[in-house]
Amino acid sequence: MDSATPPTAPIRWGILGTGAIADKFATGLQSLPDATLAAVGSRAAATADAFADRFGAARRHASYEALAADPEVDIVYVATPHPMHHTAAKLCLVAGKAVLCEKPFTVNATEAKEVIALARERKLFLMEAMWTRFLPLMVRFRELIAAGAIGEPRLLTADFGFRAGGDPSHRLFNPELAGGALLDVGVYVVSLASMIFGPPERGTGMADIGATGVDEQTALVFGYPGGRLAQLTVAVRTNTPQEVTLMGTEGLIRIPPIWWKPTTLTIIRPGKPDERIDEPFEGNGYNYEAAEAMRCLRAGKLESPGMPLDETISIIRTLDQARAQFGLKYPMEA
Repeated sequence: MDSATPPTAPIRWGILGTGAIADKFATGLQSLPDATLAAVGSRAAATADAFADRFGAARRHASYEALAADPEVDIVYVATPHPMHHTAAKLCLVAGKAVLCEKPFTVNATEAKEVIALARERKLFLMEAMWTRFLPLMVRFRELIAAGAIGEPRLLTADFGFRAGGDPSHRLFNPELAGGALLDVGVYVVSLASMIFGPPERGTGMADIGATGVDEQTALVFGYPGGRLAQLTVAVRTNTPQEVTLMGTEGLIRIPPIWWKPTTLTIIRPGKPDERIDEPFEGNGYNYEAAEAMRCLRAGKLESPGMPLDETISIIRTLDQARAQFGLKYPMEA
């Protein structure tokens, strides 16, 4: 869809993949009266049928190719494991579909550039599905920063860690599926830092590489113009507070915890009472990224100002550079 869609027309979604994240996204779509789940695509008819039955999708396809070619689909949400994002997104774009691609957008920046170049060549909407960016609290967070609520932002600390089971075949620990903390949850904290400070000028990283060959916990420090800094930690074998603190010249903003449906932040300023801000949301949270994609489609936009494509490339390039610091390369990159 490269032209504006009338506001009254429901946007017809296809979901490519039927895993846990596809479940969450389909649930989110149910909160949007102007969206419909038109079709689902899987690599097997049984899983496509089961998913479609669960969420009321009339059309189900036993291949990704069939979903991409479905004329009843306006936009495809790519919900495959990480290494398949590149191929799946390109498949849909070649078929003329707009795409919302789950994070991390691709495994590396080279793949990201290919997908984005194709979307731009074909004048099709494309966006990375960084769902947290579009939650009401995060929208308010950006507004507060822009309004100078804490003066000039100077220092960011953010963490995202949890302790997963140790099954080496699980996608989190499988190098064939680009597992590890950095691509699974590190993309969140790096994207957050990018949203606030832009691309880093310099950085360093250190990781604990587990028995399967992926990073199980990682620490990153980035430097930005003007002396601003970000200290980021992520893990898939260690529970962390999952908090964010942004410190500025006139105060700080704290969000605890941030990654699982955040609704509250606190502004702390010297000599003033703490200010708590609450921003509840509807649905399960994934509806907001879908709503943003639909807003862009109806306006005839080819990318979202809230998650620009050039920034997506920059974020993945930063992840590439971090991995290079501790020598993590995935088999598909050989």
